[in-house]
Amino acid sequence: MTSRVYFARIGLGNGRENTITRIRRLFDTAGLASCIEEGDLTAVKLHFGEEGCDTFVSPVWVRQVVDRIRDAGGNPFLTDTNTLYSGQRDNTVDHIATALGHGFGYEVTGAPIVIADGLHSQNWREVGIDRKHFAKVKIAGDILDAESMIVVSHVKGHGMAGFGGAIKNLAMGCAPAAGKMDQHQGLVPIIEAGACAECATCARVCPTGALEGGPGGITLTTTRCIGCGECMTVCPNGAIDFNWKEGLVPFMEMMTEYALGAVKDKAGRVGYINVLTNITPDCDCCPWSDRPIVPDIGILASTDPVAIDAASFDLVNAQPGMAESRLLGNREPGADKFRGVNPYSDGMIQVRYGEEIGLGSADYELVEI
Repeated sequence: MTSRVYFARIGLGNGRENTITRIRRLFDTAGLASCIEEGDLTAVKLHFGEEGCDTFVSPVWVRQVVDRIRDAGGNPFLTDTNTLYSGQRDNTVDHIATALGHGFGYEVTGAPIVIADGLHSQNWREVGIDRKHFAKVKIAGDILDAESMIVVSHVKGHGMAGFGGAIKNLAMGCAPAAGKMDQHQGLVPIIEAGACAECATCARVCPTGALEGGPGGITLTTTRCIGCGECMTVCPNGAIDFNWKEGLVPFMEMMTEYALGAVKDKAGRVGYINVLTNITPDCDCCPWSDRPIVPDIGILASTDPVAIDAASFDLVNAQPGMAESRLLGNREPGADKFRGVNPYSDGMIQVRYGEEIGLGSADYELVEI
């Protein structure tokens, strides 16, 4: 089955239609209002960005989605779940404070913020999916209780998933800390002693104390490790890695199964918007924003998470690589830019497996508006 993905370019410079107008027209043309019924409590699932990151989706753009949901009869709220790693979003109080600091307050977006898994990530229920890795998955309670949902995703690279779009937003973003641990199981970091500066940056961010030490050496207690990957992300020398040959495919498949669980009971009630601007090599979970790997492209909308991610992947890779970005290779149009950042990665695993388990279709028709 072929799914339609609607596409609005940005930065055309014709002076006749601004980005705000395009977002509203994209929402309407893609039929996202059909996902919402009168009186729905409608979740706007997004990522508020870690403190220090400034390339998350603009709150002004989110406001256009909120307004369209309200026009369709829904009662929208902005939502995400608390993080597994330590930082400024690992509990609801700090998470909301970070979101407000990034401009997601009611006065800009027109919607309240609800952290879907509760104060300390304890608000969740199990959803049966009966797939290869999981019979049941843990999904945040307020995601499950929302009658409908619009998933707004910033497309970017990711150190473990290859790239992040709608599927990753559903998988990690709708899971409590316990569900995030489920998805990371089996990923254990490897420290290259010769490259380690013994700065202990990894130990300071480790949420479980699995990494300890400093000058004189870093030690890893594997029984404490939850495989969150934060140590790899922050290591200034790139001295920490994973056994991707064995761990990559299971990780990606487990992540995709969680995405299925997040929407299993919302057939026809979920719409997706992918934002292809500021396409950074790292996730918005990082407390920084690196130089984008390709030029800004546009915004996509669909009712199929697999199709919209497949289209996003192809559109990014069709671009030339940006000069002075962190691309190690693959700069020419058509080359896999995400592998250019992380050579071991294969972002399309989530797309292929998503189609296999019934999350959506990898076959798409791109409709430019």
